[in-house]
Amino acid sequence: MKYAVFFAFLAAPAFAEDCPTAPDHSVELSALFEAVRAAPDERTAQPLSQQMWTLWLDAPDAAAQEVLDQGMRQRANFDFAGAYDSFDALVTYCPDYAEGYNQRAFVSFLREDFAAALVDLDLTLQLAPDHVGAQSGRALTLMNLGEIPQARAQMLEALANNPWLSERALVAPGAPLGPVDQEL
Repeated sequence: MKYAVFFAFLAAPAFAEDCPTAPDHSVELSALFEAVRAAPDERTAQPLSQQMWTLWLDAPDAAAQEVLDQGMRQRANFDFAGAYDSFDALVTYCPDYAEGYNQRAFVSFLREDFAAALVDLDLTLQLAPDHVGAQSGRALTLMNLGEIPQARAQMLEALANNPWLSERALVAPGAPLGPVDQEL
């Protein structure tokens, strides 16, 4: 049955006005940001970060959730073209749902289409300014585009929200952020 919902969603014309508003998890996310900033170590912070992802991945309705989940399965199976198409359908259906853009950006990043990834990451951050995954993803994308000072600034913003990101080593004193060690 769940595949019937997915295929019906992809086959039917999707209209943005049909997508309900994404769940508002701002109160929960605010508490998680506070807790992760106060975490004494990475082991304590990791479950908090996972809880953030659970909230970001909560789609506006069952149809959107199925398309999101399908796209993530496709990406996990290295079907990047299929995943991109799924996430593209999701953002067409739910243009105000930040995670659709974030996941499409991740697929573009994996395909090394950094310019497309950056566009979607900017859209994600317009909708969800404190989305740590999009912030760190944007930093990595900028790094791959050779925009080292911007990449560093973006990573520092992400680390202000979650100091335990695995990418934190990229901005450690003396650590290069990118293919060329520029002034950090």
